[in-house]
Amino acid sequence: MSDNPFGRVITAMVTPMHDDGSIDFDALQRLAVHLADHGHDGLLVNGTTGESATTTDDEDYDSVAAVVEAVGDRVQVMAGCGTNDTEHSMRAAREMVARGADSLLVVTPYYNKPTQHGIVEHFRMIAEAADRPVMAYDIPGRTGTALATDTIRRLAEIPHVRAVKDAKGDLFEASRLMAETDLLWYSGDDVLNLAFLALGATGIVSVVGHVAGDDYRAMIDAVDAGDLPRAREIHTRLIPAVDAIMHTSQGAIQVKAALKMAGLIGSDRLRMPLLQGPPEHQAKLRDGLAAAGLN
Repeated sequence: MSDNPFGRVITAMVTPMHDDGSIDFDALQRLAVHLADHGHDGLLVNGTTGESATTTDDEDYDSVAAVVEAVGDRVQVMAGCGTNDTEHSMRAAREMVARGADSLLVVTPYYNKPTQHGIVEHFRMIAEAADRPVMAYDIPGRTGTALATDTIRRLAEIPHVRAVKDAKGDLFEASRLMAETDLLWYSGDDVLNLAFLALGATGIVSVVGHVAGDDYRAMIDAVDAGDLPRAREIHTRLIPAVDAIMHTSQGAIQVKAALKMAGLIGSDRLRMPLLQGPPEHQAKLRDGLAAAGLN
């Protein structure tokens, strides 16, 4: 793992906001420090959980700079720069690197449904423009287009494409590609973290990690040590929290509420079309965190 430019316990950070919807950069930096203090060796800024669909380019660049300033000497900082416009993504990649990003997360282009060949060239152009390690994000439930197995093999031939964040959930395909390529593999779905790790994944890119960073670090350490019963014990204990955050409404909504409950951010404000959850969702969240020992 010495040649890993991303880290192993990575959380896709929320973007804290004031009640008026503007970004709370002070809270963003405090949250980054908190995560670095609790099990993380990598952070993702401007990912889906950071509400990248509704933040501006300048906000994204400033968020990267703020997190780098806060913890860039302690953890690897990855910046989400993928869009469905290759030229836009290339510009964003260059700017995020200029603001201090160590690596980049690039999602499969969404909505316009490119061919698999077009997807490969999209990743190639962004990787070459940025000259930094790239993690490819495979999440067909959001993008409408999956990375085909042969496409991932071709991505592995691009020097700067070093990893896959897998939110497709095909465990057999993942294990086969881990065996066939030198790509670092990351669970992109907290529900499957232990399953991916047990099959040989390098690490996780998490949402629940906002509140369970130390637990996920312990899970990875247990898997590394061959102590599967210990890893399974952690997984089982966290089930109520994972369920409450990921299955009640939407991850960013619920985890912002959890962070506000914990006093780590001052507001759980989101940008439309995301809305704070109703009282019954927050009650389920409190119960789930308590049952997992995270309250």
